[in-house]
Amino acid sequence: MEWNQHRIALLSACLLTLPVTSLAKDSQQSADQLAPEAATGLTEQQAVTGKDWMVASANPYASEAGAEILRLGGNAIDAMVATQLVLGLTEPQSSGIGGGAFMVYWDQKKTALTTFDGRETAPFAVTPLLFQDETGQPLKFFDAVVGGRSVGTPGTVRLMWYTHQRHGKLDWKKLFEPAIELAKEGFTVSPRLAALVEKDKAHLQRFAATKAYFFNEDGTAIQAGQTLKNPDYADTLRQIAERGASAFYTGEIAKDIVKAVRTAPGNPGVLSTMDLATYQVKERPAVCAPYRQYEVCGMGPPSSGALTLGQIMGMLSHYPLGDLGPDNLTSWRLLGDASRLAFADRGRYMADSDYVPMPTKGLLADDYLQQRATLLNSDQALTTAEAGNPPWDHAMRYAMDESLELPSTSHFSIVDKGRNVISMTTTIENGFGSRVMVRGFLLNNELTDFSFRSHDKGMPIANRVEPGKRPRSSMAPTIVMKKGKPYLAIGSPGGSQIIGYVAKTLVAHLDWGMDLQQAINLPNMNNRFGPFELEASTPAEQWAPKLEALGFKVQIKELNSGVQAIKLSDKALTGAADPRREGKVVAQ
Repeated sequence: MEWNQHRIALLSACLLTLPVTSLAKDSQQSADQLAPEAATGLTEQQAVTGKDWMVASANPYASEAGAEILRLGGNAIDAMVATQLVLGLTEPQSSGIGGGAFMVYWDQKKTALTTFDGRETAPFAVTPLLFQDETGQPLKFFDAVVGGRSVGTPGTVRLMWYTHQRHGKLDWKKLFEPAIELAKEGFTVSPRLAALVEKDKAHLQRFAATKAYFFNEDGTAIQAGQTLKNPDYADTLRQIAERGASAFYTGEIAKDIVKAVRTAPGNPGVLSTMDLATYQVKERPAVCAPYRQYEVCGMGPPSSGALTLGQIMGMLSHYPLGDLGPDNLTSWRLLGDASRLAFADRGRYMADSDYVPMPTKGLLADDYLQQRATLLNSDQALTTAEAGNPPWDHAMRYAMDESLELPSTSHFSIVDKGRNVISMTTTIENGFGSRVMVRGFLLNNELTDFSFRSHDKGMPIANRVEPGKRPRSSMAPTIVMKKGKPYLAIGSPGGSQIIGYVAKTLVAHLDWGMDLQQAINLPNMNNRFGPFELEASTPAEQWAPKLEALGFKVQIKELNSGVQAIKLSDKALTGAADPRREGKVVAQ
């Protein structure tokens, strides 16, 4: 494959036309008219159709890399590897080989749906005091994040290798060519990356490697339009291409990762070479929840994504959202309070089920969701949203979790010519992760997805840190099934707001009849813990007084989702990318 300067130049020109944000405020639009055509101001992006295959990712370089592999006859797994490797280069703040991922996979030949858990794990040396000060109080978030303390064992490389060994088609080395060439020749810094580096410069400049990479010799942050080369990343990828995952999890790369973590200035961690050498990907059954004539399927524990999304959709299924429509205040009240109830259960019960008992089936039981849905039968906001008591044969009850997930991460969806389908959400957690960089890639800060406390008033917290445990996630890679076949591959970045972004998009498409692009463009209006979060600089702001009249507290804030979705029909594929980021759909 020739990932040559011509392709790089074309993509560079494309990236330079992307604004830092595509949000445009339309002060003339009424809050009662969140109609598909005029509700968002996000009209630049257009849905893409294809017949044979499709890649929808958050970055044009990455989408083109995946597409190049599909043009060569590769399958969805092959394209996933190429897409992820380029994302780690061109969107380093969001994901990469120093992080982890969840993948939902439809195998067309086997007509089987499964999931792969490449979530990071806590080092064997952690203790319950990892994120507490000398008085036993939780550390401030960024005191815990920045440095080696927050770094978990990366899972993404093992996930790529594990799935390629079982389902890949092209030679492993071939899949690395786009990312290696791009790292060597350089890529054009996007407006989004430049803005995020500038915003985070205080943290990034604390470490020599990140300061040298993300800042110019005069100390200024890299600028949009600048060419950025990463020869260290190219060299790392060459080694993994030659030797497989073992090159990353053993040997010199592993030693350098551990050294970087354990010697991080001011905030060292406890990761060891044993943690890396023993890391395993886990294949798990998909968690599915019925919704109308569909099944919404995704990643189970340690992700809270599929369970919480399934609960939201399950409660909403008892109400005629299709008749109510997007312009009806009741629709948003139902969506908001269903989410609050689901998040209450999430906070109490959801964690790594390999470590703590979890009422997974009970949380999605029909009778339980119907009971929870009756709480929504009101014309006012819920006064409180408490965790329920799902059917469960285990007597233990947990205290509420206190972990904080900040917006970051990336998502991509792929369908190949054989109709294999991938929905994959990938992350290094907070923007730029731990800010610790080694051999050209950033290391995650995934351990801060654990609760900083282990107990509250004598009761254990399910999502407490323990050796080898995987921190709870909100990543929600989803495949919607219809009549036993994949209908939609979808997901989003955004921390714990991911779940709301996906739920909104599903309701807009499945209930309100919007096409995929319209559904993604619709202003984000999330409710996780009580306050209704409305997307700033969109017509969503104008719902504030009406929601407040129902009893909600309202927060207007940036809600930069990054939904990438592909819809499958018998004769065509339709893809859409979120205009709030730099997404691109490539199809044939």
